[in-house]
Amino acid sequence: MPKLKSGTVIPTVADDKAITAAAHRDPDAKPLTDAQWKAAAPTVRRGRPPKPAVKQAVKLRLDPDVLAVLRATGPGWQTRVNQMLRERFAL
Repeated sequence: MPKLKSGTVIPTVADDKAITAAAHRDPDAKPLTDAQWKAAAPTVRRGRPPKPAVKQAVKLRLDPDVLAVLRATGPGWQTRVNQMLRERFAL
């Protein structure tokens, strides 16, 4: 159990039961059913927006000399290989 901050008040078992009972009596604090929890969805999507066409990772075996030439062109060489293949196959 993590260390509590000084001044933290831990309710007794009786206090906890009283708080729980009061929550159950509150008409605005009805617990959600299992079906409601399943239907619940986040309203905000986090992170980058999804791309329309997601690229797939593949394993491609190339000769060492070919790979060295491609990598020597600098950062972004995989993108350039992708573009070369698109041009070659007229995609």
